[in-house]
Amino acid sequence: MSKTKIALAAFVWLFVLAVGVGIWKLVLQPAQKAEQAKEEEIKEKEKIDSTQGTSRYQHELTLGLDAFSGYAVLRSQEFRDQLSGHGIRLSTNDDAADYSKRMDQLESGSIQFAAFPIDALIKVCSERNKLPVTIIALIDETRGADAMVAYKSRFPDVDALNSANTKFVMVGDSPSETLTRVVMKDFDLAKLSANPFRKVDSPEKIMASYQAAAPTTDEVYVTWEPYVSQLLENDAMHVLVDSSKFTGYIVDSFVVSRDYLVKQPQVVEQVLDSYFRSMNAFRDPQKLKRLVLDDAKQTGSKLTEAQADRLLAGIRWKNTLENYAHFGLKEDRVVHIEDMIGRIMSVLVSTKGIERDPTGGQFPKLFFDKALAKLKSDNFLPEELVRSDGELKELSEEQWTSLTPVGTLIVPELVFARGTARLSEASKQTLDELAKKLLTWPAYYIKVEGNAASGGNEAANLALAKERADAAVDYLKMRGISAARMKSVAGKVGQSRVAFILGELPY
Repeated sequence: MSKTKIALAAFVWLFVLAVGVGIWKLVLQPAQKAEQAKEEEIKEKEKIDSTQGTSRYQHELTLGLDAFSGYAVLRSQEFRDQLSGHGIRLSTNDDAADYSKRMDQLESGSIQFAAFPIDALIKVCSERNKLPVTIIALIDETRGADAMVAYKSRFPDVDALNSANTKFVMVGDSPSETLTRVVMKDFDLAKLSANPFRKVDSPEKIMASYQAAAPTTDEVYVTWEPYVSQLLENDAMHVLVDSSKFTGYIVDSFVVSRDYLVKQPQVVEQVLDSYFRSMNAFRDPQKLKRLVLDDAKQTGSKLTEAQADRLLAGIRWKNTLENYAHFGLKEDRVVHIEDMIGRIMSVLVSTKGIERDPTGGQFPKLFFDKALAKLKSDNFLPEELVRSDGELKELSEEQWTSLTPVGTLIVPELVFARGTARLSEASKQTLDELAKKLLTWPAYYIKVEGNAASGGNEAANLALAKERADAAVDYLKMRGISAARMKSVAGKVGQSRVAFILGELPY
């Protein structure tokens, strides 16, 4: 019995010893080694700190963007070198145009600046019902890179889109979607279905849809270069509208986190200074083309010389003086950023692209002009031009007759005093709004068509209809619309309203 107790005691002590050894090996020894490693790491860090030089950089910044060529200057070595002069080191983060992710990173502080299409910025802010960032400059405007292409036989003009069967095939949340929404808002397309979009995730899928379609298809393809040119290789296809025909909608902005702006206003000013000095360095078209080609290689994009030429023709980079003008810091005939935001907001709300205006109608909440004002007050005034759309030339009677109709604008019916061509106050307000709309479509002529009611003396009715069209033209002239762009004509008998039809010279 005593031997059994001795054996049991020995077993217990062996077990306790084994547990102790296990605790030592598994817990105490690793903890001791970790503590030693930490001490060694601290000593090594102290050694490095005491023997290292002084960094030239006081600020580390990250910029969110994607591979769009319009952001080439932001990715350029020139921009990095300019920032270095202010003690700023920049890294870029390509999120493949995931705007929600881009906003998440701005809100979290993992990035401080970003490039943002204004329409995409409004959409993300509307979804979140808050305004975490503000626009400090405009980067570029798309003028021709996106187009709406369809079969000529099925859709000879924009008016032919007015059908419940029409489907716009496009990449969602892209400039192509913005182009489509602008057309939907401004033209008389009341018969479109509640959801006329068929969104795909790549332009290649748009091309696949086109290749599978017949000439009688109800599909309209909205895309960008070089895919537009590929579609037009088919002579049966044509462009209904492209982004060169309107202004102030497809615009990229430079934004900053409001939190960072409040904490580091001087750094924000230095970033703007560096950007516009870099932009000025590429004002020569050949330098800009070389930058775009090199940037395409850097981002893994395939871009030929010819494609680069088309891209340069379709993107208007905003220089320093143009930014001053857009932000109201310089007198010039360009769209103020407040009005630009208002126009884009109106398109998104009216076409149900967003549920609510995140600014509550207070559009200045979305931009900050003091950083640019500081740049201007420091006399940064490079030798640049503020570009504007040239005035359309006057047409002969033969040219007016041969004008190719584009589409009928949606305009509330004008009201006149009975039996006269005298505009009512309500009609004047309608024409005030129309004048603003026409300024956003600077590339088109306008036929103002006076249509006559049926019944009574048809000749007299048509004469009155023409007088009413004349009255509308005269009023629009007073509101700044060029007389060379407009012509009043007698229209049809059967409906007593004035119609506004955009047109262009045939190619």
